[in-house]
Amino acid sequence: MSKLSYNLIFSIIIFVFLCLGLRSSAFTNLNTLSFEESLSPLFGDANLVRSPDDLSVRLLLDKYTGSGFISSNMYQHGFYSSMIKLPADYTAGVVVAFYTSNGDVFQKTHDELDIEFLGNIKGKPWRFQTNLYGNGSTPRGREERYRLWFDPSKEFHRYSILWTPHKIIFWVDDVPIREVIRSEAMGADYPAKPMALYATIWDASDWATSGGKYKANYKFAPFVAEFKSFSLDGCSVDPIQEVPVDCADSVEFLESQDYSAINSHQRAAMRRFRQRFMYYSYCYDTVRYPEPPPECVIVPAEKGRFRDTGRLKFGGTEARERRRNRRQQRPEIESDPDERKLL
Repeated sequence: MSKLSYNLIFSIIIFVFLCLGLRSSAFTNLNTLSFEESLSPLFGDANLVRSPDDLSVRLLLDKYTGSGFISSNMYQHGFYSSMIKLPADYTAGVVVAFYTSNGDVFQKTHDELDIEFLGNIKGKPWRFQTNLYGNGSTPRGREERYRLWFDPSKEFHRYSILWTPHKIIFWVDDVPIREVIRSEAMGADYPAKPMALYATIWDASDWATSGGKYKANYKFAPFVAEFKSFSLDGCSVDPIQEVPVDCADSVEFLESQDYSAINSHQRAAMRRFRQRFMYYSYCYDTVRYPEPPPECVIVPAEKGRFRDTGRLKFGGTEARERRRNRRQQRPEIESDPDERKLL
Protein backbone atom coordinates (compact mmCIF):
# COMPACT_ATOMS: atom_id res chain seq x y z
CA MET A 1 0.00 0.00 0.00
CA SER A 2 1.36 3.45 -0.89
CA LYS A 3 2.20 6.18 1.64
CA LEU A 4 -0.67 8.23 0.19
CA SER A 5 -3.10 5.40 0.92
CA TYR A 6 -1.79 5.04 4.47
CA ASN A 7 -2.15 8.79 5.03
CA LEU A 8 -5.70 8.75 3.65
CA ILE A 9 -6.67 5.82 5.85
CA PHE A 10 -5.20 7.50 8.91
CA SER A 11 -7.04 10.74 8.11
CA ILE A 12 -10.31 8.79 7.87
CA ILE A 13 -9.57 7.08 11.19
CA ILE A 14 -8.88 10.42 12.86
CA PHE A 15 -12.13 11.80 11.40
CA VAL A 16 -14.05 8.84 12.83
CA PHE A 17 -12.45 9.40 16.24
CA LEU A 18 -13.40 13.06 16.06
CA CYS A 19 -16.99 12.11 15.31
CA LEU A 20 -17.31 9.33 17.86
CA GLY A 21 -15.08 10.21 20.75
CA LEU A 22 -13.73 13.73 20.45
CA ARG A 23 -16.99 15.61 20.07
CA SER A 24 -15.82 18.08 22.68
CA SER A 25 -12.46 19.20 21.31
CA ALA A 26 -9.69 19.80 23.81
CA PHE A 27 -9.21 23.20 22.19
CA THR A 28 -12.70 24.65 21.64
CA ASN A 29 -12.61 27.02 24.62
CA LEU A 30 -9.11 28.44 24.32
CA ASN A 31 -8.51 32.04 25.23
CA THR A 32 -6.77 33.34 22.11
CA LEU A 33 -4.65 36.49 22.20
CA SER A 34 -3.44 39.16 19.82
CA PHE A 35 0.26 39.54 19.06
CA GLU A 36 0.46 42.77 21.08
CA GLU A 37 -1.15 41.14 24.12
CA SER A 38 1.20 38.19 24.34
CA LEU A 39 4.24 38.36 22.04
CA SER A 40 7.20 40.48 20.99
CA PRO A 41 9.58 40.44 18.00
CA LEU A 42 12.76 38.44 18.65
CA PHE A 43 14.95 38.99 15.57
CA GLY A 44 14.67 39.78 11.88
CA ASP A 45 12.14 42.53 12.44
CA ALA A 46 11.88 43.32 8.73
CA ASN A 47 10.92 39.70 8.08
CA LEU A 48 8.24 39.63 10.76
CA VAL A 49 4.94 40.82 9.26
CA ARG A 50 1.96 41.33 11.55
CA SER A 51 -1.57 41.35 10.16
CA PRO A 52 -3.59 44.58 10.27
CA ASP A 53 -5.84 43.15 13.00
CA ASP A 54 -2.75 41.95 14.96
CA LEU A 55 -4.21 38.43 15.27
CA SER A 56 -1.64 36.70 13.06
CA VAL A 57 1.97 37.04 12.03
CA ARG A 58 4.13 35.85 9.14
CA LEU A 59 7.75 34.84 9.70
CA LEU A 60 9.97 35.06 6.61
CA LEU A 61 13.34 33.56 5.77
CA ASP A 62 15.37 35.01 2.90
CA LYS A 63 19.07 34.84 2.03
CA TYR A 64 19.80 37.65 4.47
CA THR A 65 18.00 36.58 7.64
CA GLY A 66 15.29 34.55 9.26
CA SER A 67 12.91 35.89 11.91
CA GLY A 68 11.21 35.02 15.15
CA PHE A 69 9.09 36.12 18.08
CA ILE A 70 9.02 35.47 21.82
CA SER A 71 6.29 35.58 24.44
CA SER A 72 6.21 38.77 26.49
CA ASN A 73 6.22 36.73 29.72
CA MET A 74 7.93 33.65 31.10
CA TYR A 75 5.77 30.97 32.69
CA GLN A 76 6.31 28.49 35.49
CA HIS A 77 4.52 25.62 33.72
CA GLY A 78 2.02 26.41 31.03
CA PHE A 79 0.10 25.68 27.88
CA TYR A 80 1.47 27.07 24.61
CA SER A 81 -0.51 26.80 21.39
CA SER A 82 -0.84 28.29 17.91
CA MET A 83 -2.37 27.61 14.52
CA ILE A 84 0.55 27.29 12.07
CA LYS A 85 0.87 26.99 8.29
CA LEU A 86 4.29 26.02 6.95
CA PRO A 87 6.10 27.09 3.77
CA ALA A 88 5.30 25.15 0.59
CA ASP A 89 7.30 23.76 -2.35
CA TYR A 90 11.05 23.28 -1.87
CA THR A 91 11.89 23.76 1.82
CA ALA A 92 15.09 21.75 2.27
CA GLY A 93 17.30 23.14 5.02
CA VAL A 94 14.48 25.32 6.40
CA VAL A 95 13.51 24.83 10.04
CA VAL A 96 10.37 26.29 11.59
CA ALA A 97 10.48 25.94 15.37
CA PHE A 98 7.73 26.35 17.96
CA TYR A 99 9.26 25.80 21.37
CA THR A 100 9.73 26.91 24.97
CA SER A 101 13.08 27.77 26.50
CA ASN A 102 14.89 29.78 29.16
CA GLY A 103 18.30 29.71 27.47
CA ASP A 104 18.58 33.50 27.52
CA VAL A 105 18.41 33.48 31.33
CA PHE A 106 19.96 30.13 32.27
CA GLN A 107 22.57 29.74 29.57
CA LYS A 108 24.34 26.68 31.01
CA THR A 109 21.38 25.07 32.76
CA HIS A 110 18.53 25.82 30.40
CA ASP A 111 15.28 23.90 29.96
CA GLU A 112 13.52 23.42 26.63
CA LEU A 113 10.50 21.81 24.96
CA ASP A 114 10.65 21.65 21.16
CA ILE A 115 8.46 21.17 18.14
CA GLU A 116 10.77 21.59 15.15
CA PHE A 117 9.58 21.24 11.55
CA LEU A 118 12.36 20.02 9.26
CA GLY A 119 11.92 21.07 5.62
CA ASN A 120 12.25 18.79 2.63
CA ILE A 121 12.83 18.74 -1.12
CA LYS A 122 9.90 19.60 -3.36
CA GLY A 123 7.28 16.88 -3.53
CA LYS A 124 8.40 15.23 -0.28
CA PRO A 125 6.50 15.73 2.99
CA TRP A 126 7.61 17.92 5.85
CA ARG A 127 9.02 15.95 8.75
CA PHE A 128 9.23 17.14 12.32
CA GLN A 129 10.59 16.29 15.73
CA THR A 130 9.81 16.82 19.39
CA ASN A 131 12.42 17.04 22.11
CA LEU A 132 12.90 18.08 25.72
CA TYR A 133 15.79 19.16 27.91
CA GLY A 134 16.06 19.91 31.60
CA ASN A 135 18.81 21.78 33.44
CA GLY A 136 21.14 21.90 30.43
CA SER A 137 20.88 18.18 29.71
CA THR A 138 21.52 18.63 25.97
CA PRO A 139 23.81 15.54 25.75
CA ARG A 140 20.77 13.52 26.86
CA GLY A 141 18.36 14.74 24.21
CA ARG A 142 15.04 12.95 23.98
CA GLU A 143 14.21 13.27 20.30
CA GLU A 144 11.36 11.65 18.44
CA ARG A 145 10.87 12.20 14.71
CA TYR A 146 7.70 11.84 12.67
CA ARG A 147 5.82 12.43 9.45
CA LEU A 148 2.38 14.04 9.31
CA TRP A 149 -0.84 12.61 7.89
CA PHE A 150 -1.59 15.88 6.08
CA ASP A 151 0.23 18.59 4.14
CA PRO A 152 1.00 21.31 6.75
CA SER A 153 1.67 23.89 4.04
CA LYS A 154 -1.87 23.83 2.61
CA GLU A 155 -3.82 25.04 5.63
CA PHE A 156 -3.50 25.93 9.29
CA HIS A 157 -3.26 23.25 11.96
CA ARG A 158 -2.99 23.67 15.71
CA TYR A 159 0.23 22.65 17.47
CA SER A 160 0.33 22.71 21.26
CA ILE A 161 2.61 21.98 24.19
CA LEU A 162 1.34 21.31 27.71
CA TRP A 163 3.88 21.43 30.55
CA THR A 164 2.89 20.78 34.17
CA PRO A 165 4.89 19.53 37.18
CA HIS A 166 3.67 16.01 36.36
CA LYS A 167 3.50 15.62 32.59
CA ILE A 168 4.28 17.00 29.15
CA ILE A 169 1.95 16.47 26.18
CA PHE A 170 2.62 17.44 22.57
CA TRP A 171 -0.53 17.87 20.47
CA VAL A 172 -1.21 18.14 16.73
CA ASP A 173 -4.79 19.35 16.36
CA ASP A 174 -6.82 16.99 18.58
CA VAL A 175 -4.27 14.18 18.41
CA PRO A 176 -1.82 13.81 21.30
CA ILE A 177 1.36 12.61 19.59
CA ARG A 178 3.61 12.27 22.65
CA GLU A 179 3.17 12.13 26.42
CA VAL A 180 6.01 12.27 28.95
CA ILE A 181 5.05 11.43 32.52
CA ARG A 182 7.50 12.84 35.03
CA SER A 183 9.59 10.18 36.71
CA GLU A 184 11.52 10.84 39.90
CA ALA A 185 14.44 9.06 38.25
CA MET A 186 14.57 11.84 35.65
CA GLY A 187 15.76 14.21 38.34
CA ALA A 188 16.77 17.60 36.94
CA ASP A 189 16.35 16.35 33.36
CA TYR A 190 12.66 17.20 33.67
CA PRO A 191 12.15 20.89 32.76
CA ALA A 192 11.45 22.83 35.95
CA LYS A 193 12.43 26.50 35.52
CA PRO A 194 10.25 29.26 34.00
CA MET A 195 10.23 29.29 30.20
CA ALA A 196 9.13 31.64 27.44
CA LEU A 197 7.51 30.64 24.15
CA TYR A 198 9.52 31.09 20.95
CA ALA A 199 8.75 30.72 17.26
CA THR A 200 11.46 31.02 14.61
CA ILE A 201 12.28 30.28 10.98
CA TRP A 202 15.93 29.83 10.08
CA ASP A 203 18.45 28.15 7.78
CA ALA A 204 19.65 24.82 9.16
CA SER A 205 21.14 23.52 5.92
CA ASP A 206 23.97 21.79 7.76
CA TRP A 207 21.66 19.21 9.39
CA ALA A 208 17.93 19.60 8.84
CA THR A 209 17.27 17.66 5.62
CA SER A 210 18.85 14.21 5.18
CA GLY A 211 21.64 15.15 7.57
CA GLY A 212 22.57 18.22 5.55
CA LYS A 213 22.56 16.54 2.14
CA TYR A 214 20.00 19.02 0.81
CA LYS A 215 20.53 22.75 1.42
CA ALA A 216 18.24 25.74 1.44
CA ASN A 217 17.66 27.00 -2.10
CA TYR A 218 16.94 30.72 -2.08
CA LYS A 219 15.42 30.62 -5.56
CA PHE A 220 12.30 29.60 -3.62
CA ALA A 221 12.63 32.42 -1.07
CA PRO A 222 11.12 33.99 0.83
CA PHE A 223 10.05 31.00 2.87
CA VAL A 224 6.95 31.99 4.84
CA ALA A 225 5.52 30.44 8.01
CA GLU A 226 2.21 31.84 9.28
CA PHE A 227 0.98 31.84 12.89
CA LYS A 228 -2.40 32.78 14.34
CA SER A 229 -4.83 32.00 17.19
CA PHE A 230 -2.19 32.23 19.89
CA SER A 231 -3.03 30.77 23.28
CA LEU A 232 -0.82 31.10 26.36
CA ASP A 233 -1.81 30.00 29.84
CA GLY A 234 0.36 29.56 32.90
CA CYS A 235 1.87 31.22 35.92
CA SER A 236 3.65 34.35 34.74
CA VAL A 237 6.85 34.86 36.73
CA ASP A 238 10.12 36.74 36.80
CA PRO A 239 12.76 33.96 36.84
CA ILE A 240 15.30 36.00 38.77
CA GLN A 241 13.06 37.51 41.44
CA GLU A 242 14.06 36.64 44.98
CA VAL A 243 10.57 35.98 46.36
CA PRO A 244 9.05 32.85 44.72
CA VAL A 245 5.56 33.10 43.27
CA ASP A 246 2.90 30.62 44.37
CA CYS A 247 1.75 28.95 41.14
CA ALA A 248 -0.49 26.30 42.72
CA ASP A 249 -3.73 27.85 41.39
CA SER A 250 -2.29 28.12 37.89
CA VAL A 251 -1.16 24.49 37.88
CA GLU A 252 -4.58 23.42 39.17
CA PHE A 253 -6.20 25.34 36.31
CA LEU A 254 -3.92 23.74 33.69
CA GLU A 255 -4.56 20.26 35.02
CA SER A 256 -8.33 20.81 34.97
CA GLN A 257 -8.41 21.56 31.24
CA ASP A 258 -9.37 19.03 28.57
CA TYR A 259 -5.94 19.28 26.96
CA SER A 260 -4.35 17.99 30.18
CA ALA A 261 -6.01 14.55 29.99
CA ILE A 262 -5.94 12.01 27.18
CA ASN A 263 -9.21 10.11 26.83
CA SER A 264 -9.46 6.58 25.43
CA HIS A 265 -10.24 7.71 21.88
CA GLN A 266 -7.37 10.18 21.85
CA ARG A 267 -5.02 7.54 23.25
CA ALA A 268 -6.01 5.18 20.45
CA ALA A 269 -5.34 7.98 17.94
CA MET A 270 -1.94 8.61 19.54
CA ARG A 271 -1.07 4.92 19.33
CA ARG A 272 -2.03 4.79 15.65
CA PHE A 273 -0.06 7.94 14.91
CA ARG A 274 3.05 6.56 16.55
CA GLN A 275 2.69 3.21 14.79
CA ARG A 276 2.36 4.77 11.35
CA PHE A 277 4.28 8.03 11.45
CA MET A 278 7.06 7.89 14.06
CA TYR A 279 10.33 6.93 12.37
CA TYR A 280 12.84 7.60 15.19
CA SER A 281 12.58 7.25 18.96
CA TYR A 282 15.35 7.72 21.49
CA CYS A 283 13.62 5.16 23.72
CA TYR A 284 14.55 2.41 21.25
CA ASP A 285 18.02 3.78 20.48
CA THR A 286 20.07 1.25 22.45
CA VAL A 287 23.29 2.42 20.79
CA ARG A 288 22.84 5.82 22.41
CA TYR A 289 21.06 4.59 25.54
CA PRO A 290 21.90 0.95 26.45
CA GLU A 291 19.35 1.38 29.24
CA PRO A 292 16.24 3.33 28.19
CA PRO A 293 15.84 6.66 30.02
CA PRO A 294 13.52 6.31 33.01
CA GLU A 295 10.48 8.00 31.50
CA CYS A 296 10.42 5.66 28.49
CA VAL A 297 7.49 3.28 28.21
CA ILE A 298 8.69 0.38 26.08
CA VAL A 299 5.88 -1.02 23.96
CA PRO A 300 6.93 -4.47 22.65
CA ALA A 301 4.89 -4.19 19.45
CA GLU A 302 6.36 -0.74 18.84
CA LYS A 303 9.91 -1.77 19.74
CA GLY A 304 9.86 -4.55 17.14
CA ARG A 305 9.64 -1.95 14.37
CA PHE A 306 12.93 -0.25 15.27
CA ARG A 307 16.60 -1.07 14.89
CA ASP A 308 19.01 -0.66 17.80
CA THR A 309 19.70 2.85 16.45
CA GLY A 310 16.12 3.86 17.22
CA ARG A 311 15.28 4.12 13.52
CA LEU A 312 12.72 2.08 11.64
CA LYS A 313 13.84 -1.33 10.46
CA PHE A 314 11.98 -0.87 7.20
CA GLY A 315 12.67 2.20 5.13
CA GLY A 316 15.28 3.82 2.94
CA THR A 317 17.43 1.33 1.05
CA GLU A 318 15.56 -1.66 2.51
CA ALA A 319 12.24 -0.33 1.23
CA ARG A 320 13.74 0.35 -2.19
CA GLU A 321 15.15 -3.17 -2.29
CA ARG A 322 11.71 -4.64 -1.49
CA ARG A 323 10.07 -2.54 -4.21
CA ARG A 324 12.72 -3.60 -6.72
CA ASN A 325 12.18 -7.26 -5.84
CA ARG A 326 8.41 -6.91 -6.24
CA ARG A 327 8.85 -5.29 -9.66
CA GLN A 328 11.14 -8.12 -10.74
CA GLN A 329 8.69 -10.77 -9.56
CA ARG A 330 5.51 -9.23 -10.94
CA PRO A 331 5.96 -10.21 -14.65
CA GLU A 332 6.45 -13.85 -13.70
CA ILE A 333 3.23 -13.91 -11.67
CA GLU A 334 1.23 -12.11 -14.32
CA SER A 335 2.43 -14.46 -17.05
CA ASP A 336 0.86 -17.51 -15.37
CA PRO A 337 -2.98 -17.66 -15.62
CA ASP A 338 -3.19 -20.16 -12.78
CA GLU A 339 -1.18 -17.87 -10.52
CA ARG A 340 -3.51 -14.98 -11.34
CA LYS A 341 -6.51 -16.92 -10.08
CA LEU A 342 -4.93 -17.15 -6.64
CA LEU A 343 -4.38 -13.41 -6.29
